[in-house]
Amino acid sequence: MISNQTIQTSIDELKAITKVDLCVYNLSGMPVATTGQIDIAADLISGFAYSPADSQVIGIHHLLKIMDEGEILYILVARGTGDDAYMIGKIAVCQLQNLVIAYKERFDRNNFFQNLLLDNLLLVDIYNRAKKLHIEVSAPRAVFLVETRLEKDGIVTELLKGMFSNHSGDYITAVDESSVILIKTLEPGYTNESLMEVAETIVAMMNTEAMLNVKVSFGTVVQELKDVSKSYKEAKMALDVGKIFYAEKDTMAYNTLGIGRLIYQLPVNLCKIFIDEIFGENVPYNLDEETLNTINKFFENNLNVSETARQLFVHRNTLVYRIERIQKNTGLDLRNFDDALTFKIALMVVNYMKYLDSLDY
Repeated sequence: MISNQTIQTSIDELKAITKVDLCVYNLSGMPVATTGQIDIAADLISGFAYSPADSQVIGIHHLLKIMDEGEILYILVARGTGDDAYMIGKIAVCQLQNLVIAYKERFDRNNFFQNLLLDNLLLVDIYNRAKKLHIEVSAPRAVFLVETRLEKDGIVTELLKGMFSNHSGDYITAVDESSVILIKTLEPGYTNESLMEVAETIVAMMNTEAMLNVKVSFGTVVQELKDVSKSYKEAKMALDVGKIFYAEKDTMAYNTLGIGRLIYQLPVNLCKIFIDEIFGENVPYNLDEETLNTINKFFENNLNVSETARQLFVHRNTLVYRIERIQKNTGLDLRNFDDALTFKIALMVVNYMKYLDSLDY
């Protein structure tokens, strides 16, 4: 239902143009918005509301019904003599009824997409409601998830609505308090790079316009409306996996999660067994910054000792000493590809276990 303020704004604009006073009453005969002093007894208003007539004249007041799909919502009163006041009243009724339809459709769309994302709709309901709401069934779409802990007064939602329009087939909604969802309809010729550009644009806009640090993830592209929930689940997983394994990134695509996605889906008991087999009692839960930086840079340079030493600004022998110290503590020689691969996976599993422990608290 439209707000009283919206009704007030609408009749104020009409009054400014026509100079005719208008008043909107609820079915109990109480005014909800008015442009001037119009005094009609509540019983007369309610009596007209439940009469079969579409309009009625009481003195210089023209009473008309504001309806939606056969249901009476409000009574509008236009004050004035002659046909002009009646015609202006009819125009006001038409405008308010269109507003009711627009607001209802907007609410219905929001409700539709929320239930669609959460898999709360039968397949037949998806197609029937999509047709009623004028939503294209077959179109390439991807779901973007924008997470922020500082969603105050809907600022993220409003900024997204300014960036993406319903007229382009883009829809913005939310299913919880921690994130906002963008269901974006894609143009022909889209690529993974163009999707990442959308995510990066959102991050930049939130930082520039609202001084908010957000994380944005997105799922794979789906071609049918019924599959939008799949893209949403992928975006949600991408956000979780990104926070665990790629915390330094602000944008994350589901199809680039790599081995992190595999580890995220492993049973907890299997992860514990794997960690015990690799590290025993020397699980590296808290590696110092120097060791972590050395390991990451060594992996980035494809286990090249000389190049890693150069980029770390250390002597080659110093780097070898650090690698041998890691080997002494873990039994894994990072200069050996198999050991390096095992250590990399094990370290990611350790991070995953630390993340699960943090959720327990």
